[in-house]
Amino acid sequence: MSVMDVILLAVEQGYAGIGAGLAAIGAGIGIGRIGGSALEAMARQPEATGDLRANMIVAAALVEGVALFAVIICLLVALG
Repeated sequence: MSVMDVILLAVEQGYAGIGAGLAAIGAGIGIGRIGGSALEAMARQPEATGDLRANMIVAAALVEGVALFAVIICLLVALG
């Protein structure tokens, strides 16, 4: 391996780490917005609390799944 290959590998791993961090931050922001919007909707229509809570949990699970997928891809790039 040449010096340039080592440098490129280090840069690639650094970008993969940044990507994993951005995926986690994005998931946190997305879940926070989902929760905030659900609470606002529950305040406007208290009778729909059960349906809103169920939909909120499903949406948060989907966001978390996408974030986990992104982190796994970044780790595969960093370690592969």
